[in-house]
Amino acid sequence: MLSAPLPPDEAERLYALRSLDLLDTPREERFERITRLAVRLFGLPIATVSLVDGDREWLKSVQGLALREIPRERSLAAHAILDNEPMIVSDAQADPRFGDHPLVIGEPRFRFYAACPLHAGRRRHRVGTLSVA
Repeated sequence: MLSAPLPPDEAERLYALRSLDLLDTPREERFERITRLAVRLFGLPIATVSLVDGDREWLKSVQGLALREIPRERSLAAHAILDNEPMIVSDAQADPRFGDHPLVIGEPRFRFYAACPLHAGRRRHRVGTLSVA
């Protein structure tokens, strides 16, 4: 797997993320409602609200996976926050960035992955994603 490069605004992005006070907090119904709705609307088994911290992707809410965090070097969301547009990967196995990712070659065997960046702060830093797989 190819690790995502750091965004040019990484220091400011991390400041905006950490000012939200969401990292390492308990599950909250307002985020759980979003991922449950995403699973139903898109008809896919997995949905997450992820926050991309300095060394990890932390899952604030997750449906369909037993994970709570992923090392940043293995984070699909770290790729998705590099652009303002949604990232859509129709076949993760064929994508050179993700073809050997543990969630692609092992259970749950991701193929399709889509992520929309989540923004925070006055400068709208991309701090995480809403994703489905």
